[in-house]
Amino acid sequence: MKVIIHDLENQYDSMIESRCDYMVSADGKYAPCQGCFGCWTKHPAECYMKDRLQQVCRIIGQADELEIITKNLYGGYSAAVKNVLDRSIGTSTPLSTYRGRQMHHTLRYGKHDLWRVVVYGDITEAEKDTFRYLAERNAVNDGFERSEVVFAETPAEVEALL
Repeated sequence: MKVIIHDLENQYDSMIESRCDYMVSADGKYAPCQGCFGCWTKHPAECYMKDRLQQVCRIIGQADELEIITKNLYGGYSAAVKNVLDRSIGTSTPLSTYRGRQMHHTLRYGKHDLWRVVVYGDITEAEKDTFRYLAERNAVNDGFERSEVVFAETPAEVEALL
């Protein structure tokens, strides 16, 4: 299953929906993570907040391929995309294990294939390096076998990269 998380304007929704199995629009019309860890312990992989992101842990957890389309914010995800990723912490458990000689949380849904990030907007070479490293570490933490980052100057150029 391919899941796309994006912070583009809603005029891009139909184009994105045609290229994936499930789309999460990071439009900010949901609550931010409260840090209660209920999605880890009390009701696994489900947020207690009753909004569009209540099931986001399960959606991302079942993705073979996760594609994130985000505006560059100093070499990191936009605030809206970061909020979605924060709400998906329940894709793992609070227990720890070693993966690749490093300590990581145990995966609730097992391994995945590709963590891909499409970044648009002005971006320096240093920010590109930061984004590549960030995507690589996020992929490892969430159990993805590989990561990829591609860059576009404008949101209109993103379509050709999907």
